[in-house]
Amino acid sequence: MRRQQIHHNPSHHEQTGIFADRAEAGAQLADLFGQSKLTRPLVLAIPAGGVPVAASLANLLQAPLDVAVVSKITLPWNSEAGYGAVAFDGSCSLNHDLIRRAGLNDQVVEAGIQATREKVRRRQQLFRQDSPLPPLAGRDTIVVDDGLASGLTLQAAIIALRRAGADRLLLATPTAHEAAARKLARSVEALYCVNLRSGWSYSVAAAYRHWHDISETEAKLILMQHRQPTELSERS
Repeated sequence: MRRQQIHHNPSHHEQTGIFADRAEAGAQLADLFGQSKLTRPLVLAIPAGGVPVAASLANLLQAPLDVAVVSKITLPWNSEAGYGAVAFDGSCSLNHDLIRRAGLNDQVVEAGIQATREKVRRRQQLFRQDSPLPPLAGRDTIVVDDGLASGLTLQAAIIALRRAGADRLLLATPTAHEAAARKLARSVEALYCVNLRSGWSYSVAAAYRHWHDISETEAKLILMQHRQPTELSERS
């Protein structure tokens, strides 16, 4: 088991309304990286909400920006709550305890998995044109989302990126539930989070003074504006 390395801002512990928006959140994440010595860093956003955070972070770290398409499998009656996640390689992670507590049968679960796999396939085409990820071995791969609640989505991303060759993974998120952050930190080399909070009422949106859902169109525009030409040469 890896030794936990969690970098956070103690002055923001348990606070809400920390960030004006996702761009500011990315800038505060960059401050948290400080003088960290990074090896050929690559910033990978979890779309769609993670894209503006990652774009801001990548710009300040002077690192290339790309995406790791992962999507949560949501409850049939609540599109904000997920019982699993599907990653870009088709792999699936499930919270079996939540599935049992929610009373979901096998047919409902399988339908949710298939619908989410289709969403991931569509987003792979939209955001990446189905192109492969750049080489991940021997570099710092920084995975960015706009917040971490249960951790299911980021856990699925970690598993898929390890399979894709990432040997040094860093998680970066402006805000996180403390218990989920400490659990995920065991699976990566380091976790960077400005705002750690606890409690049953935790929500990602509460860390932001201005919050809206990021559309796929908005996320794609940000990616087009921030992607660097050097990325294409890495893939060739």
